[in-house]
Amino acid sequence: MEVPPEWPAGRVREVFTDFFKSRSHTPWLSSPVVPVGDPTLLFTNAGMNGFKAIFLGLAAPGSPLGCLRRACNTQKCIRAGGKHNDLDDVGKDTYHHTFFEMLGSWSFGDYFREEAIEYAWELLTQVYKLPTDRIYVTYFGGDEKAGLTLNTESKIIWLKYLPNERVLPFGCKDNFWEMGDTGPCGPCSEIHFDRIGNRDAASLVNNDDPTCIEIWNLVFIQFNRESDGTLRSLPAKHVDTGMGFDNYDTYVFMPIFDAIHKLAGVGIQPYSGKLGSDDVGQVDMAYRVVADHIRTLSFAIADGSQPGNEGREYVLRRILRRAVHFGHQKLMAKKGFFSSLVDVFVQLMGDVFPELKDNQKKIKDIIKYEEASFENTLVKGYERFKKAADAVKENGGAVLSGQDAFVLWDTYGYPIDLTEVMAVDFGLSVDMEVFFNVCMEEARQKARNARYKAGGKSIVLDANATSQLHNQGLASTNDSPKFKHEVHSSVVKAIYTGSEFIATASGDEDFGLVLESTSFYAEQGGQIYDTGSIEGPSGSFAVNNVQVFAGYVLHICSSLEGPDSKALSVGDEVKCKVHYTRRALIAPNHTCTHMLNFALREVLGDHVDQKGSIVLPEKLRFDFSHGKPVQPEDLRRIEDIVNQQIKDGLEVSAQEIKLADAKRINGLRAVFGEIYPDPVRVVSIGPKVEDLLANPESKQWLSISTELCGGMHISNTRDAAAFALISEEGIAKGVRRIMAVTAECASQAIKLAQLIETDINEASKLLDGATLEKKIGSIKNTLDAAAIPAARKADLRGNISKLEVCICFSHLKAKKKMGEENIQKVVKTAMDAAEAALSEGKPFCVARADVGLDTTAVREAVVKAMNRFKSLPMMVFSTDEASNKAVVYAGVPPDAPNGFKVLDWLTPSIAPLKGRGGGGKNGLAQGQGSDASRVKEAMEIATQIASMKLS
Repeated sequence: MEVPPEWPAGRVREVFTDFFKSRSHTPWLSSPVVPVGDPTLLFTNAGMNGFKAIFLGLAAPGSPLGCLRRACNTQKCIRAGGKHNDLDDVGKDTYHHTFFEMLGSWSFGDYFREEAIEYAWELLTQVYKLPTDRIYVTYFGGDEKAGLTLNTESKIIWLKYLPNERVLPFGCKDNFWEMGDTGPCGPCSEIHFDRIGNRDAASLVNNDDPTCIEIWNLVFIQFNRESDGTLRSLPAKHVDTGMGFDNYDTYVFMPIFDAIHKLAGVGIQPYSGKLGSDDVGQVDMAYRVVADHIRTLSFAIADGSQPGNEGREYVLRRILRRAVHFGHQKLMAKKGFFSSLVDVFVQLMGDVFPELKDNQKKIKDIIKYEEASFENTLVKGYERFKKAADAVKENGGAVLSGQDAFVLWDTYGYPIDLTEVMAVDFGLSVDMEVFFNVCMEEARQKARNARYKAGGKSIVLDANATSQLHNQGLASTNDSPKFKHEVHSSVVKAIYTGSEFIATASGDEDFGLVLESTSFYAEQGGQIYDTGSIEGPSGSFAVNNVQVFAGYVLHICSSLEGPDSKALSVGDEVKCKVHYTRRALIAPNHTCTHMLNFALREVLGDHVDQKGSIVLPEKLRFDFSHGKPVQPEDLRRIEDIVNQQIKDGLEVSAQEIKLADAKRINGLRAVFGEIYPDPVRVVSIGPKVEDLLANPESKQWLSISTELCGGMHISNTRDAAAFALISEEGIAKGVRRIMAVTAECASQAIKLAQLIETDINEASKLLDGATLEKKIGSIKNTLDAAAIPAARKADLRGNISKLEVCICFSHLKAKKKMGEENIQKVVKTAMDAAEAALSEGKPFCVARADVGLDTTAVREAVVKAMNRFKSLPMMVFSTDEASNKAVVYAGVPPDAPNGFKVLDWLTPSIAPLKGRGGGGKNGLAQGQGSDASRVKEAMEIATQIASMKLS
């Protein structure tokens, strides 16, 4: 939007908000860019996302949302995936962004077209003072195929303000707005502005011309797009308007461009806004890409997401790598440039959106980590690309092979869209057909095969195999009997060896069975497969693994006991016998996984998202987003919440319902990126699913776990008996992993912890330090290997540390006592030797008192002897038999005759000991030797030297 140059960005926001506040609109905070409770969206892509419940008539009466009639705000939006995806266009022009602010106004069943158009005209022309002769508007021209008629009402209203030639009709693509494949929608009226003026720009409207751009969209929400594609009229009509706030050539971006320029290589010019062929080397395009992408990533991370491998997190990783690529290849920026832009952006936007300041360090740390990770392979990957691209051009080609693109993706971490960008720079395209349908499918198949081979199961229904079954008219396996705990009768529909379909299996080797229906649970949703047996007319076969491929459940079987001539043929009637005792161990682990998911969010916060799980008979594993280790006190609180729900004996109910109905349930949890069927199975802990459906907006259910899940569960939480959180560790940047056990395994873990605690308490009663040290060493080894509650393990380690302090004090006390005894021993030896030397008429004394390497004691002996016998030079040796080392102290009074110096005496004396010495201050010197076996020789040399010097 063009406004007077003296208007700063904040003033534009303020004027917009004040205008609508004066017209009874309630200011409303922006929703997070990471949608809350809406699995239909990758990111919040429009201002209306946060008001979806109102449009659908689902907002609870009396709630703040339910009471809204008019609202206005600035909404954070990301359009980088799903129905609205501008990622590939970012940088190429001045108006495509992945992140932008949307200044919006809404009417919820209050005013409609007339007022919305009137407000827009007044704000633009009378407040922002845009020239009216440069404004063009569009309206919905109808769509016969969709059964939608021309929106004449909007046209008639606009003709009050503009001439007919500037009021233009367009079809669904431009003038029927939808937030996604499903959800609220309706015809819209766009407002366009001609940046040049004094011309007829009607032909440029909706034609991607940067000189004639859309500045505001008025959406008249009347319908809801259902999952089957039909349009259902909403109970009330609403207005949703959105005005794009931030374009590149404005104050909003200039500080970021300035910061990028400071980080760019030598010779890179400041941002100048050039486009297309004028933008030599795509330098200005790179400025726009980097600036846009640092905004997107900063807001996404602040609102709880981060780069990763799946779903929205993979989109963020693509965005980050795209920015790093453009920064290095086009701007010649140095390593680490991208993360350093966080501080500038937070300073620029942090006052408007405080969540940026609150998460500044987190944002910078995550981007820095991801940037460094990609930079490690960036140069090598680009060299590989350039070599492949040059080879294509040398051979006169124009297409980079899908295999080369796959190597860049698989080995160097280049997203395919980034490879496409680089290919365009070289005047090439990429063979996307081969990349996706050949290379990627081969990679998926290898991964699946490796997975099953690792478990001894290599039979996989690949795409060719499932196509054969489809072509034969074979219906998908009916697996609804899996929820019944009983023997199930079925019919063999196909037998697969891993390479071909056969009519009869002898059981000599493993084979795969596709049945008409099955009671076996195929591995999915994190829960391990069932095992058991399939009984045919001539014997039983063990079911070792169960997987699902394109709707077909494959039972991987091997021989069991039975007749010698065991065989199974297509068309045979069989009985499915699941190992229900094994499933009974799995079910409580799955239910406790749901309760753990709830407890983590209760204790750590709403940023916690499930990143993966596995449910086994012996344990459960749960991966979740969290940026730091979970403290022992929090682990204890998490464990206590789950155990309290077990103690409360909450009913666990499950029901298959329409996906749209499930999404209406307040507080429903789903794994982002998971593709759920319709209808879908809802598992609720506490209230029955039917009660949730009757009152989906009620907040009383928010304290209970409600999830979309097709797995096996217990019927009451008390059946889990106990829950123990065994370990917590980091497995990736911002991702933690918890291991836990339930039922008997949990009880055993708790008992083991109690036994170790008893051992520690008993050890604390030991008086002898050496015995205590040995006992504590044994307990520590046991504790390190023990699968016990993690919080209890931390407590027990704390108790052991206290005992180790006691051991340390005991050692110090013993050492002090030994030192005192050594001093007494050496001093007595030195005194006796000195008296003996004087009585014999010797003017010096050389003595030996073996107290090990206790230099303190030896030095004390020399000092005290010299204090008592003032003029007597003194040298004392002590050796340690175990190490074969020796220490020596020598002292010479300052008035010794003939210039006798202490180092002149000490140095040659300790030579036989392979020693070295030093000192000399106050007539004292210390020596050490590594060959104590020659101490007698050393003492003789000391005696000879003193005799010659002092005679």
